[in-house]
Amino acid sequence: MRHSKKLGHMQHLVKEDCVHRDVYLDEALFAQEQQELFANAWTYLGHDSQIPATGDFFTLDVAGQPFVALRDQEGQVRVFHNRCPHRGAKLFAAESGRLDGRFIRCAYHSWSFRLNGAPISMPLKEGYEGTNMACSPAGEGMKPIGALQVYRGFIFGRVNPQGMDFRDYFGDVLSSIDLMVDRSPKGELQIEGGVLRNTIACNWKLYLENINDSVHPVSTHESAVRAAQSVADDWNLGTNVPMAFEQILPFGQRYDFFKEMGGQVFPHGHSISGTKFSIHSGYGVMPEYVSALQAAHGEARTKEILERSPQNTVLYPSLALKGSPQTIRVIRPVAVNRTVIESWNFRTVDGPELLLDRALTYSRLVYSPMSVVAHDDVHLFEMQQQGLRSNANEWISLHREYEASETAEPTRMCSGTSELLLRNFHRAWVTFMTSESQEA
Repeated sequence: MRHSKKLGHMQHLVKEDCVHRDVYLDEALFAQEQQELFANAWTYLGHDSQIPATGDFFTLDVAGQPFVALRDQEGQVRVFHNRCPHRGAKLFAAESGRLDGRFIRCAYHSWSFRLNGAPISMPLKEGYEGTNMACSPAGEGMKPIGALQVYRGFIFGRVNPQGMDFRDYFGDVLSSIDLMVDRSPKGELQIEGGVLRNTIACNWKLYLENINDSVHPVSTHESAVRAAQSVADDWNLGTNVPMAFEQILPFGQRYDFFKEMGGQVFPHGHSISGTKFSIHSGYGVMPEYVSALQAAHGEARTKEILERSPQNTVLYPSLALKGSPQTIRVIRPVAVNRTVIESWNFRTVDGPELLLDRALTYSRLVYSPMSVVAHDDVHLFEMQQQGLRSNANEWISLHREYEASETAEPTRMCSGTSELLLRNFHRAWVTFMTSESQEA
């Protein structure tokens, strides 16, 4: 059976407590990921505040294929393959923008379409009379993405039409989006401040692993913390701590802190680092803001919103959330050894301006490719990608806090430093990479 052979191969690459280097280096596996994982998983596409008005659009690639997201005349979010059904030209070349009219027109042969993808007209229409064009894919108009879901403003898509239901796929981890959105008294977020894009010469899984790796800050970011602490000492800040120091100094916590902050894994590769507390838990709160949240959500929910500040939530395979500050990172695999990371910031609608300031400052300090924090990480990701070519050891160790019983519990609590948070990603990877129907 072809399926059985593929399953055996993938299980050889991903064992219970270690991963073979080929999952980061093999170009054929990367191509298979695009078809099996990124085309069948629910991936993050964007936020509806990026397309607030009719005709607004943005473009992106998913599973190696070009797509366009736009808002139609009825105010609905639509996502289509960015391809003219006639001869295959991309219909949208720009990264984002707004259409001049209320229709889409291909620059090649002037075929035109409504904003809901339906065909309107084409030159020399009489030339198609008596042909099979009307009942062919070309005559059906723009092809929509296989499945689409807008959840509290977050746009998710599945390239293939058949697959797992949205809520079944994400399950309880959607509460992290709820927590983020409910920081707004109005229950609404808006993308603001543009996007930071960082192209890294590493496999996307190395970056994903690092998001919920809470051991590395102690050593990787030691020099950045020392530099910040030295300046803070010279300034004799006392209790008047500028935002930049408030955000960067907690990276200097010790191993016990990161271990005790807790973690949790969920089915399908999702995970949370910092279930009890995190380096973001010490941000100050504002009495007027608390009152506004209580009026909107009630005292119990407000308490939960303000007390829960996870280090990172991963919605596998493409999105990482930080509820405080209000930022997200999006993983866009480009090649087996090249990944684009996008950092986006949110305005918390009807919330204090300080929350947006925190998001923008944190992104500059931590996610900008020239920041003192991201520079450390990017250097090590690229050194990993290069070092894995060594034949000294073909395996990546993920042994920390491994328990044989963990595979029987798809939802499980763990310490903040457990590599279960990473093992969980790879187990989901095997599931997607072997999900093909059995064939003789």
